Parts: sequence; structure tokens; C-alpha cells
Amino acid sequence: MTAPGEGVPERLPRVLHLTTRYPPGPGGVERHVRELVHRQRARGYDARVVASDLYTEIPWFRLPPGPRGAWVLEEGVPVLRYPALSLPGELHYPFLPGLYRRVRRERPALLHVHTYGTYQGFSALAARRLNRTPWVLTAHFHPTWSIWGGDRRKSLRRLYDRYLAGPVVRSASRVVVQTPEEGRLLREVVHPTHVVEIPPGYTPLPPPPSGKGGFRDRYGVPGPFLLFVGRLASNKGLKTLLEAFSRIAGDHPDLSLILVGEDGGEAAALRQDILRRGLESRVRWVGFVPEEPLLASAYAEASALVLPSEYEAFGLVLLEALAQGTPVVASRVGGIPGIVEDGRNGLLVPSSDAAALSGALQKLLSDPARARALGDWGRTNTVPRFTWDRVADELSEIYSQVLAEENGAR
Repeated sequence: MTAPGEGVPERLPRVLHLTTRYPPGPGGVERHVRELVHRQRARGYDARVVASDLYTEIPWFRLPPGPRGAWVLEEGVPVLRYPALSLPGELHYPFLPGLYRRVRRERPALLHVHTYGTYQGFSALAARRLNRTPWVLTAHFHPTWSIWGGDRRKSLRRLYDRYLAGPVVRSASRVVVQTPEEGRLLREVVHPTHVVEIPPGYTPLPPPPSGKGGFRDRYGVPGPFLLFVGRLASNKGLKTLLEAFSRIAGDHPDLSLILVGEDGGEAAALRQDILRRGLESRVRWVGFVPEEPLLASAYAEASALVLPSEYEAFGLVLLEALAQGTPVVASRVGGIPGIVEDGRNGLLVPSSDAAALSGALQKLLSDPARARALGDWGRTNTVPRFTWDRVADELSEIYSQVLAEENGAR
């Protein structure tokens, strides 16, 4: 890694993306920011990232220390990482002391904040009021009832929704949502101006390994399996998934359930639930899979991807599965119906309904030809609609509008 001034031409306008985490930290928002920044720099923006030093939040795990207070090139992108602090226990809320002072020193033409309700929004509000710096918010909005964490964290979020969200969100020049449902739910909490809908793109995974280097061989999965990919968090519907799997396990004695993803605070409780149900030989948590060809292999070899979340603003893992021709079964919540067309590329079920989920899984497992047809339709007709180049083009137009409005107001 080198300092960003070495061999990198100055680019204008300068856009600072403010986000809690950034790759190599895993997650959909993290990937979203990385894809945007790379494309914006290719289009001529001096796009940079200001993030925390966190790899994950639950558990609280930091990346290896880097140069303090210095820009570092990561995959050609200038990244500045701040040591994160947090409120204790269930009041978990990462904040980055000194962030506004750094934003003011950098004097960007525009700020782009990722995720509603984060500390970065307060810094953007201060920059707007004190320096007239315009900013854009990509909400990645989750309603309060669906966020992970305990009751105290949800109470803290309700206080933010009631007393602080209005001034912060309404100071944004544009608020980007990914689906109409996300926009509707956001408007129930706050009344933002200039809401724009931009669905995210799909990041193609490398081809799965050929021969015996695939997921099943690497992890010793002996037979067919259902796949879940995501954080093991309280809002992902994993208890419902275990209940649904237990209902069909007797009819499919060779079937396994494989969980792929970081612990989001639920791993210990899930282990206890698995033991209580006597499923320890049938359900495996393999953790985060960093090798993307291996992850592609997991999707390709699975009988179905299951996403039983209480809420998803979008659900990028659905596109990752469909790109491999694998059908999906998911909750009819949030932005998921914008990807999953019930009966065409997968099946939709009510959230938190183990009976409906087990019934949908039984349908796919009992009719492999139909399952393949659903996956093939999704690969051919669904996945090509979602590209990051389209997202970058639409955001470039928004940035131009915002900057023109700001210049006209001065």
C-alpha cells in the first residue's frame, strides 16, 4: 500500500464516501460502496472512502492497524480509517470521533453517506450547516423492528427515529433507496425530500472451481444441501429456518443445511437450538467463505438458497444464487419481491412462518426439474437487469444535479 498521491492524478470533483465498514470487511453495504467507488474513479471523480477500522461489529473485531490519520491506497482507492468507539453492550452504536473535523479539512465537493442512522449522518449534517457541503444518503434502510440487537438497541434506534432522524435526513440533497418498499418504510419514520430509487447492481463471482475443488469437496458435504448466506444475525430468520428444516429433515435423510457467513451475534443461540433439535449432524455453520470461486461453487451445488429474513432492503445473495442457476426461497418482505418473482425464479413465503417455508422447500426438493427451471429463468432474465455501471451512471447524474443546485444557490 502506498500514499494516494503517488502515481494517482488529482481528480475533480472530490466525493467522500462515509461508511461504517469497508472491505475487506464483509457485507452487502461494504460491497456496494466498493463497487461504486471503483466505477466513479474510472469516470473521473476523485472518489474516496472514510470508514472505521472495524472488520465486523458483532463481534467487535478490528482490522490490523494502519497509518493513523493517513490516506492509504487499497485496490487503487484512497481509504482513511478511523478507530471506532461504541456505546456499551446492547446500546452498541459505532462512532468516529473527529470525523467532522476531517471532512471539513478535506473540503470535498460532495459527501455520500451510506446507511440511515449512523454517526456519519451527523457529520454530514454539520458539514451541510457549517460549510454548505451538499450530501447524498443511500439509506440501506431497515425498520426498527428488524434491526439486529437486543431491546436496548432498538430503544436507542426509536429515540433516533423520533428526535434526530428528521433534521439529519432532510438536510440531504438526495436520499437513495433501492426499492419502492424501502422508500415507503422510510417515509413512515421521516419525510425526506428528493427521494430517488436506484436498485443496486450484481457483482459477478468468479466461475466455480472445476473438478474436485468445489465447495462440497472442500467442506466434506456428502449429499444434497440447502444453503443460507449472510450474517448470523437476529433479523435473518434463522430460528424459523431451523424449524422449517426440522420439519422436512425426516423426509430427506441425506439433506444438509449449510450456513455461510460471519457471526452477527446469534451463533451461540443457534448452536443451542441445533443441539436441542438433534440436528447437529445435519446442520453446519462453516463461517465466512473468503474465496469467491468457492462461494460460487456453494451456490451452484446447493439445491436452493434460503433467505428467511424478517426484512431485507434488497438481498444481493439472491442474485448471487440465481447467477449460478440456483432457485431461491425467501421471505416476502422489503425489497426481496423486486428480485424474486414467485413461481418464476423462486418461491416467496411469509416471514416467520416455518410451515410455509418448509412447504416451499418441500416443493423444490420433490420436483428437481422445476427447481432447475426456476434457477435457469432467474439466471437468464433476472440477473442481467442489475448492473453496477447503471448505478454509477444514475448517481453521476444525481451528483451533477446536486452540485448545479448548490452552485446556483450561492
